[in-house]
Amino acid sequence: MEAMTSFFQKKGVKRFIIFALIVLILFSVRSMMNLILLTFIFSFLMNGLVEFTIARVKLNRTLLVLLLYTIIVGMLTVGIVKYLPIISMEISQLIRQITNFSIQPHDNMVINFIESIISSEQITTYIENGFSFLLKSFSDISKTSVQVLIALLLSLFFLLEKPRLIEFTNKFKNSKIAPFYNEIEFFGKKFSQTFGKVIEAQFIIALINTFLTVIVLMILGFPQIIGLAIMIFFLGLIPVAGVIISLVPLTIIAFTIGGFLKVVYLFIAIMVIHAIEAYILNPKLMSSKTDLPVFYTFIVLIFSQNFFGVWGLIIGIPVFVFLLDVLDVTNKKVK
Repeated sequence: MEAMTSFFQKKGVKRFIIFALIVLILFSVRSMMNLILLTFIFSFLMNGLVEFTIARVKLNRTLLVLLLYTIIVGMLTVGIVKYLPIISMEISQLIRQITNFSIQPHDNMVINFIESIISSEQITTYIENGFSFLLKSFSDISKTSVQVLIALLLSLFFLLEKPRLIEFTNKFKNSKIAPFYNEIEFFGKKFSQTFGKVIEAQFIIALINTFLTVIVLMILGFPQIIGLAIMIFFLGLIPVAGVIISLVPLTIIAFTIGGFLKVVYLFIAIMVIHAIEAYILNPKLMSSKTDLPVFYTFIVLIFSQNFFGVWGLIIGIPVFVFLLDVLDVTNKKVK
């Protein structure tokens, strides 16, 4: 009996049990996972924006938080009211354009090769899931809007009361559940240092890549720019695979509007943008810790997509990096 008691009192055993309990709790509330993830992402990104702004602008923190949220909610409202019908129409046109292209015969060897890539089961699954996720989100805009609104409100309350929340939460260190709290604090810090930082880096990289790619597409005369921009941004949140997946529909559209020469121009432009991401953005925003081998990246994406759907493509790598950090696979921290 004493041996069993001492076994369960070991730090590693307690940590594993508590981690398993957290996973079980999250699994039991999986129907709320969208809200949980959106709240965490909004809170983390907005906290970073607040800290960045307050270091450069001498303004009351509460006032700054309210001002930033007012701007963001205003932009979202204008975007939904003014651009939602245009976005929905352009995404539908993109799907029809890709579908029409795939059923037409082509003699070009390169285009036939691209079609063979599209027809591969995994790429098809990614594209179908991505477009169906966008269409479902826009068609069921009331449910999506409610989740986004609640997540924004929760993140707003978190940032407004952040100092008080920290002070109140620290009281658990001296409570009867202190051992449990200490482990939760350990996982919380690891989670914010890895998952949060990687999501933040992916978001910034996706924004910059979308901005640069949209400029290129406008120069090349692509149609449905707004729809393409949204597609590129969401796919840009997927490490490595996002570039490859987004290149497939872009190549099809390029060949449709300008032939093989336009495809060559597109490939050159995407290679330059990808080089900027690989050699400038990634080293600045992420540490070598997140520089996983491509094989590992695709394996994680495949499994996370199968288990969690579209969310798995976005959070698969950050969660994997978090698990590596918990297991002390590397002790370098994301900067």
